[in-house]
Amino acid sequence: MNDTNIFNYVIPAVRILMSMDFVDEARVATTGKSQGGALALAAAALTPEVKLCAPIYPFLCDFRRVAQLDLMKDAYEGFSYYFKKCDPTHAHEQEFFERLGYIDLQNHASAIRAQVFWQTGLMDTLCPPSAQFSAYNKLTGRKEMKLYPEYGHEQIPYTNDTVFSFLRKL
Repeated sequence: MNDTNIFNYVIPAVRILMSMDFVDEARVATTGKSQGGALALAAAALTPEVKLCAPIYPFLCDFRRVAQLDLMKDAYEGFSYYFKKCDPTHAHEQEFFERLGYIDLQNHASAIRAQVFWQTGLMDTLCPPSAQFSAYNKLTGRKEMKLYPEYGHEQIPYTNDTVFSFLRKL
């Protein structure tokens, strides 16, 4: 496996889980927050057996939008380092974002067959809502989004409760 791409671990992880005797492989769901939310979406996109997916403010959505919002800091500070050290005039910016498109979840959203319950804070500057909307809007199946206007990239009250209620559908 290529250790630089976390998506390479998603399919084997779900397959291992589904192979366990105590797991009903007809009732598999994914959930997570931030990078965990990204992995939940990736697992749902790459493993059609996933029935439900409940990301909370997922990371890895619409990298260009993050750059447009001038948010290439914190989790995205590597972008700034790349441009400063390797491409100071942004001559290769198009190629840079095209290559990142391989892991940009907006490019995988249409492959998700699971029902999705997405939660996000509208004040999130780490995983900006408009970047998340890029992926959410490309989902083609059943989906619902719950918004928290006063919250950013932080613990949002009752998100776990709403996820558990959603997962009870299995």
